[in-house]
Amino acid sequence: MSGTDESWTEDILGPSFRALTLPLVPDDEGPRVATLVAYEPDVAGGPAEQPGPARAVLYVHGFSDYFFHEELARTMHLHGWAFFALDLHKYGRSLLPGQTPGYVTSLEDYDVDLEAAVLALGQRLTVRRGAPTAVDLVLIAHSTGGLVATLWAARNPGRIAALVLNSPWLDTLGTTLLKRVARGVLGALSRRRPKLRLRLPEPGASFRSISDTREGEWDIDPVWRPESGFPVTVGWLAAVLAGHASLAKGISVSAPVLVLCSAASTLGTAWRNAKLVTDSVLDVEPMVRRAAAIGPKVTIRRLPGALHDVFLSRGEVRRLAVDSAAWWLDAYVPVRAVDTGALPRTAPSPTVPSPAARAD
Repeated sequence: MSGTDESWTEDILGPSFRALTLPLVPDDEGPRVATLVAYEPDVAGGPAEQPGPARAVLYVHGFSDYFFHEELARTMHLHGWAFFALDLHKYGRSLLPGQTPGYVTSLEDYDVDLEAAVLALGQRLTVRRGAPTAVDLVLIAHSTGGLVATLWAARNPGRIAALVLNSPWLDTLGTTLLKRVARGVLGALSRRRPKLRLRLPEPGASFRSISDTREGEWDIDPVWRPESGFPVTVGWLAAVLAGHASLAKGISVSAPVLVLCSAASTLGTAWRNAKLVTDSVLDVEPMVRRAAAIGPKVTIRRLPGALHDVFLSRGEVRRLAVDSAAWWLDAYVPVRAVDTGALPRTAPSPTVPSPAARAD
């Protein structure tokens, strides 16, 4: 391969994964980047790429998180999807020295990350196929990333073929923890001292349920996903609450939406073994009520035994989660073997200016 491929490098997940750094406009902490990860197995045995538009997934992580879901990438690939994932700026691969992890004062700041990723994955697929390629693009987004993706999809109708939400954080009432701090002085504080850290009980149950150093199965980078999570700043929380307020006022995602979440929640800071088979981060009841109202075509699948990140649940449950997503996507975004001449659902244009060249 040539051209834009020269800037792709082997990812930390190994030779089947490639990574591309996406420069963004600097902020008050200096340079910013996002990172696009592509799953491109070198071994034979994957499905042959079909003629016509490509079907591609772009995965977006949640707060205090990054992409490490190798099994999800492999399974979606076997179901015929080109798989990409995005580490947003100040997260994971994109976290630079001196930056406040996860810090943002508006969820719309992630628009440049998403635009850069959509452009780059379209270019990557064009190089892989040897010809300009239209893309039927699906966003799969987790928790706070689900809130980001939902708001972006509502502001950008027609850009994606479908939206899959993995335990999305769509409502302030989604956690008992924030009921106390969501009131009062957040607005004023976010303007005066946006990086002020809030003193909140440390969440550790989610890490304990997934890390292979505790009760889980997954090898997790302790810097990119610390056990106690990233510090919660006033500015970040105000941005999230503003996103929740936008949903409460009413939005509409025109693309079909699938919501995957646990059948139950076990909240609170004390550890209980039930947190190994339930959502220990968000209350799924307000989650699904809000999710049902975000668009005209919403499917909700509640999975007994699922964790907050359904794709990190125990084997049988996570396989059911991935299969549910794949079957649903086959129904709403079927393979188009030939191009009918219709406008593609998303066609990243080389004329779109680089996010690094645009002002905030």
